[in-house]
Amino acid sequence: MKTRDKIVQASLELFNEHGERAITTNHIAAHLNISPGNLYYHFRNKEDIIRSIFGQYEQHLESGFQPYADKEVDIDLLIGYFDAMFYTLWQFRFMYANLADILSRDETLKKRYLTAQQDVLARCTSVLEKLNQDGFVAIEPDDIKPLADTIKMLVSFWISYKLTQTQSNIGSITKESLYEGLLRVIMLFKSYATADSQATFLRLESYYIALAKGETE
Repeated sequence: MKTRDKIVQASLELFNEHGERAITTNHIAAHLNISPGNLYYHFRNKEDIIRSIFGQYEQHLESGFQPYADKEVDIDLLIGYFDAMFYTLWQFRFMYANLADILSRDETLKKRYLTAQQDVLARCTSVLEKLNQDGFVAIEPDDIKPLADTIKMLVSFWISYKLTQTQSNIGSITKESLYEGLLRVIMLFKSYATADSQATFLRLESYYIALAKGETE
């Protein structure tokens, strides 16, 4: 692995474990056993590293939330979407934990984030429209985009909500606590499920309840 990639990977791990505010470029260099000068050869500052991490975030959003086409709506399709949601929360949890502060320091990154979120909203809206069209959910057309925005909002602020409720630091965020967030989203979906899809959503809910408890199927 190239040094630049190692710096990005190590930074992501340290940010997720300790929080972005607690980690400096010197911490990252020491973790990799390289000199600060070597790190600065590849990145100008910590914000530059965060921008590179954000590039990975953008790529995942692009690949993980595409509207389905020519596929049967079943539990495997839904698990694919919810697993992508979980991966985003877990892999980039430092960002969700300190989003307002990170964006306030970098106007360029803020613009990229807002663009990415608009793209997510558009894709989420398209998925809901397709589920509605296929009779898997029953949503009034005018309510589809607001519901997509509500789901996006819940996911975006779940980690900061959990940290506020427990008055703890990012190290307390576990995979189980993130599955709790997914279950809240499933709760929203269940309220719009049609009679034919109720059983599928109940299976989906049971699947993530088991994961939240650390159980396996």
